[in-house]
Amino acid sequence: MEKQQSKDPLHGITLQKIVETLVEHYGFDTLGELISIKCFNQNPTVKSSLTFLRKTDWARKQVEELYVKTIPKFKK
Repeated sequence: MEKQQSKDPLHGITLQKIVETLVEHYGFDTLGELISIKCFNQNPTVKSSLTFLRKTDWARKQVEELYVKTIPKFKK
């Protein structure tokens, strides 16, 4: 039997990896401009961002959407 590949671009990627990759690529300043949430704009850390995003679905969705839009830039 062949295993089917998931078409979900986030399949197998943790929220922590998403946040760390976005912070590395954009930095918290730009990330806070792109997604205006307190955890990116006031004393930002990966840990505090993860805590907030795990509890707040709408914010997590925005972060995941930004990650998916940014994936092509990571491959360059």
